[in-house]
Amino acid sequence: MAAIAQPQTLSLSHFELQPGEKSILRFSTAGSVDDGKSTLIGRLLFDSRGAFDDQIEAVRKSPINRSSGAIDFSLLTDGLRAEREQGITIDVAYRYFSTSRRKFIIADTPGHEQYTRNMATGASTADAAVILVDARKGVLPQSRRHASISALLGIRHLIIAVNKMDLAGYSRSVFDAIRRDFEALSPALRHPWLTFIPVSALEGDNVVERSPRMAWYQGPALLEFLENLDVDSSQSDLPARFPVQYVIRPHLDFRGFAGQLASGWLATGDRVVALPSGHTSRIKEIVTFDGHVDRAFAPMSVTVTLEDEIDISRGDVLTHVNAVPELGRRVEATLVWMSAADLETGKTYLLRHGPNEVPARVTEVINRLDVDTLTRRPAGALRLNDIGLASLEFARPVAFDCYHDNRRTGAFVLVDPLTNLTLAAGMIERRLEAQRRRPTASFIADRVTPPERTEHFGHTAAVVTLASRPNLLEPLERMLFELGAHVVVMRQPVSPLNALLEAGLLVLTPLRVPGALSAGSLQLPDDSEAACKEILEYLRGEGILRTRSEYDAGEGI
Repeated sequence: MAAIAQPQTLSLSHFELQPGEKSILRFSTAGSVDDGKSTLIGRLLFDSRGAFDDQIEAVRKSPINRSSGAIDFSLLTDGLRAEREQGITIDVAYRYFSTSRRKFIIADTPGHEQYTRNMATGASTADAAVILVDARKGVLPQSRRHASISALLGIRHLIIAVNKMDLAGYSRSVFDAIRRDFEALSPALRHPWLTFIPVSALEGDNVVERSPRMAWYQGPALLEFLENLDVDSSQSDLPARFPVQYVIRPHLDFRGFAGQLASGWLATGDRVVALPSGHTSRIKEIVTFDGHVDRAFAPMSVTVTLEDEIDISRGDVLTHVNAVPELGRRVEATLVWMSAADLETGKTYLLRHGPNEVPARVTEVINRLDVDTLTRRPAGALRLNDIGLASLEFARPVAFDCYHDNRRTGAFVLVDPLTNLTLAAGMIERRLEAQRRRPTASFIADRVTPPERTEHFGHTAAVVTLASRPNLLEPLERMLFELGAHVVVMRQPVSPLNALLEAGLLVLTPLRVPGALSAGSLQLPDDSEAACKEILEYLRGEGILRTRSEYDAGEGI
């Protein structure tokens, strides 16, 4: 670390655009089949000089091109052979270009319902969405689907490009009718930022330059609007969220936590809390590739060191103590199902939430979104390209925000733990409270039996004495509690002790109790966390501990 430069003080202005520096706008495109979406983007690239000369020359020479020699602009974006042969967009094509005012990243997404998952992928990081509507066909079910998915993914700005105005005689009445139909969808979308622009991608009207053939339209051309669109792409105004990606320990005198700030800012001296453990400390220093800094803002990648030696590992989250995220094991989330195999409730999947990986399962499919009518219908499963609301349960607590509050920390993906294939993209809607009691169809006035308590709590009753390691009482209690165990620490003798056992409790005590399981018989490591985990494995081996989630999934360890 000796080569690192001296500290420098950064302010928010450090991350503002400097003179001559261009901002970046990420936007997606979507449209029904044959709406001319690829042609529009091709025209945008061509007229803004965003396509290379060799690309244009290759398109000119394409046998699929028009016999008249005019450029088929769709060939600039439809990169797959299957796309060219079928005349549809299948894959997400990312294109990059810039003007004198701004840089752009375009995600050209497919419009066909069969490729909803592809569209969701391309739109997930967009600041705006351009949705094409054929002037001759009006607002179709696919148009509503594209708008719904875009709004669902948190895109704040929807630009409705009414295309093929040349084939509609550049009619203002046609444009106004489509605008009224689309505005009627706004309440269902819960989306106030709708902008309507009449264009002809084939002829270039209102794409880059304003068209004299539609003098009745007083608004900007599409590119002009995109150049001036005010998008708050900065995450620095949100609460600080620093997911730890890697623990750096080059030698005994340095222990840093590396990652990218998902949102907010951190400064040296800030009091922070590590989640899910809840341990607190203060930031000692912030290290970047270029040296030490006093402050770091999203989306900077930095290494943070703390004043105290607290246990933090990959997937943990550092945040300010006065602005913590949600922490829990059960959530309600919207899923975009991307697998040919149907979703299976109760099956264990791998949830990837930033750098954090946690076993998870879907406990219930609540409903499925009918993207054509924007209504939700009861559903028991999700199939390929379905979008639905579901309840999920994690194997251990996860720190998160709701997606509508923070897109970075409210999003996740579900992965098949065996094949590593991505099964679903998820957006957390809300945290669910722990459900400690299962609903019953009727009142049963029978005595609660020990087997029922075992199933309910996920473990049998037991007394574990930690006389040789009393310092493990609180850490082990916390671990068991987070697993859903009905656990209590007994520091003084209780008479009769059988009452606690009959209640199904797991009792931890520093006292020597006859017949209790003794941790003293184990060869425990000095590290408290490792020792607690070894005791957990011991309890599982003795048949004492099974978590509630393992019971529900029909599993046992």
